[in-house]
Amino acid sequence: MRRNILPLFGALPFLGLAACALVATSPTEELPAPPSGQRWQLVWGDEFEGSEIDPDKWTIAGDHVRKKGYWSRADAYLDGNGHLVLRTRRTGDRVSSGAISSSGKFERRYGLWMIRCKFGSQPGHWPAFWLYNDAVQTVGNDGMDGTEIDVMEKLWNADSVYQSLHWDGYDAAHASEYRETAVDGIGDGFHTFAVLWTETEYVFYIDGQETWRTNAGGVSRVPQSVWITDEVDDWSGDIELAQLPDYFVVDWIRVYAIENVAP
Repeated sequence: MRRNILPLFGALPFLGLAACALVATSPTEELPAPPSGQRWQLVWGDEFEGSEIDPDKWTIAGDHVRKKGYWSRADAYLDGNGHLVLRTRRTGDRVSSGAISSSGKFERRYGLWMIRCKFGSQPGHWPAFWLYNDAVQTVGNDGMDGTEIDVMEKLWNADSVYQSLHWDGYDAAHASEYRETAVDGIGDGFHTFAVLWTETEYVFYIDGQETWRTNAGGVSRVPQSVWITDEVDDWSGDIELAQLPDYFVVDWIRVYAIENVAP
């Protein structure tokens, strides 16, 4: 599938190798245990306090076509209670949703990347938290020159979450692997999703519990930006059946470095 500007994600299962796991989690769990002899150091994040999205941290996507809907600037906003809201709504014949990116404002290589969020309930659109660099478009060197890292993608009617990797562009050479993890009640309340990205592997988490450990495609060596998005497409069902508006609500986003504990 050809893309012109923005990265493809939400890949269908046939695009890569897959496995399905089942985990029991608690939405109160947040940080996973750090590696032995090390600790987490917060280096960047957003608690989404205030009344407006911070322009020093984020670019609001839109207004333009995105898959079978639109990304609209009006559909990404703060609710004044410490949350980012990405709204999916219908205006006439048009269905739009919200998206924000830290591209050009915050990019980093490695670390622990986390989000705490709550999903909507309607079909035809899906939320995601992912890391990206335009170098993903480069073919060759596997994913070491840039890998799209999908920390979380949630379909509307499944008690499961997709976590995936894409590299070598999005055309004929495109490669990917993914893990679908079943989580009872994942559509209820707030949950955390994370990836620990090191020089040698990616370790994915849901509510602090490890779900997937992989070095598929090699490990990206380039700084990447944060994308928090919702978008309309058939992968998540028929948007014509949705009772809109629907909302993807984000409590916070945090990025941690790993530092050694002093002896």
